[in-house]
This record gives sequence, C-alpha cells and structure tokens, in this order.
Amino acid sequence: MINSDIHAVILAGGVGSRFHPYTEIIPKPMIPIGEKEKPVLEVIVKWIRQFGITNFIFLVDYKWRYIYNYFEDGSRFNVNINYSFDEEDGYRGTGGAILNAYRKGLIKNRSLVWYGDILAPLNINELIDYHVDKNADLTLVITKRYQVPVGVARVDSEYRVVEMVEKPELDINATVGIAVAEPSIFEQNIESELGYSFDFMGDLVPLLIKKGYRIYGYIYTGKWFDVGSLERYKKINSYDLEVFNNVL
Repeated sequence: MINSDIHAVILAGGVGSRFHPYTEIIPKPMIPIGEKEKPVLEVIVKWIRQFGITNFIFLVDYKWRYIYNYFEDGSRFNVNINYSFDEEDGYRGTGGAILNAYRKGLIKNRSLVWYGDILAPLNINELIDYHVDKNADLTLVITKRYQVPVGVARVDSEYRVVEMVEKPELDINATVGIAVAEPSIFEQNIESELGYSFDFMGDLVPLLIKKGYRIYGYIYTGKWFDVGSLERYKKINSYDLEVFNNVL
C-alpha cells in the first residue's frame, strides 16, 4: 500500500505530570531513550517513516519550542512536519487537539493517530490494510493483555486478603494509543456535544459509537511500551528496544 497521502497525527502537547520533575525542563515526548538517547518522538517519527508516511502533524502545547527547535520542518528527518497549537481557540485535551487541527484544515486525509508517549513496533501497512478492508471510520489498535501498574488483591467474603499478585497481566482489550481515522469523523459539530476540551479515547470514541460510526479494533500481539510515566520509563532496557535498532 502507498501511504504518501496519509497524515501521521502525533499527540505531543501534554504537560507530562507523571514525569515530574524532569518535564519542568523538557516536554515528555523529548525524553531520551535507548543507548543513543534519542528522543521518544524521534523514534516514533522514524518508525512511521519506514512505511512511506512522510507528512506529519505535531499537536503541541507545553514547551512546544523545545520540540520545534529539534524537528523544525522535519527535513532533517526526511519528512514534512506541520504544527498545531493546542492553546489556540480554547481547544484542550487529546480530542480537542485533534479536532483543532482538523478545523484548521491540517487534517484532510486518512490519518494515523499516535500518542507521543507510546512506542510500538507494529506493522503500519497491515494496520492500514485492515482499516481499509473493514471500510472503517476509525480503527483502534488493541492489545489482548495489559499489565496493571499496581498490585491486585483477592479478598474473601470478610475482606480478608487471600491472594496478592504484584502488577499482573490482565486479559482485557486495552487500547494502545494508536488509531487510524477517516476525516469524516470530525465533520459533525462535535463542539456542541463535547465542548472544546475532551479526550479522544474517553469522550470522542464513545460519542462516535453512539452515533453509529464504523469502529473496529485491530488486535496487536507484539510488545509495546508506555513511556508516559517515570516508573514505566525506568523499566525499559536496551533489550526491549532492540526491535527499534534500525531507527535508533
């Protein structure tokens, strides 16, 4: 599949409170990773670029100049980058940021939506082919297992703890933070129902389901890494990142 018309929409505007105090200095997507200490956002860009996607839209806000000064127009990475600023026109949250970019005319085609703190070496061509085959309006990347970041206790009828499992993996359909979206999902007057500040997964997706849009889940069984918190970041080692060696 030729992906030259697809936009990669990267959510990179969060404050990164779970990375405090490091994010007082740099924005979370610019946290270094791997032995070469490349920014997480650079790894994401280079991974996506492998699949022929060269048009990027960075949704930025907090310390956006740090990101812009590093990537600029993207030519150093053989891509084209446009920027959409969350602070404009009152749009907030992951959903508001994406809708803001659409209202500005930056999102015109099918888009690969990717959260800026997620590393997942998935085959983007297979994901897009699945989306097209399903004639979907929105396809969410889903993993069948998710490791919770806390211990889980099992109690009896008297609330006596009878079993304790530290950070177990649960067999649930967890969203990874990656999606393929058709521009048609933004054509309705979303602001009238959700306002200008809302979450993409938590608010917009349920609204689309309610309205009958064709939404599918793409099951991803490979490894993925949530770099959204300091605790999770510290547990990522060089062995985990070997799959990214060709882009690191």
